[in-house]
Amino acid sequence: MKKSESQKSKSPSQLIDARIKELGDWRGEMLSRLRTLVKEADPKVVEEWKWRGVPVWSHDGMICTGETYRNVVKMTFAKGAALKDRSGLFNSSLDGHRRDLQERREDDLRQRGGSEGSFGPLQLRS
Repeated sequence: MKKSESQKSKSPSQLIDARIKELGDWRGEMLSRLRTLVKEADPKVVEEWKWRGVPVWSHDGMICTGETYRNVVKMTFAKGAALKDRSGLFNSSLDGHRRDLQERREDDLRQRGGSEGSFGPLQLRS
């Protein structure tokens, strides 16, 4: 998304909506599903727009980011090492404090269907 005067006047939620629409492919659909999961897990979550266009979800501190790349969509959890991961959904980072949801690709969206089935029982609170 190109930075403009109109972007400065939009709320973070509007900027995330625009990013999803701008992507216009499976990545936008996956980001939308991840966003829905976060909001369902914590209805009081605050949406933010940081670091030149990265959706961030916070509640008393950052919970996670939603990053889109050419071939993957990735969620990074700021305190991911504290998350229960019974399903083996996460990759650990080198420092051991942050954890990334395993990268999701276009095939994952086609094979797994609905938002709940996309990631199984994702527990956002420890």
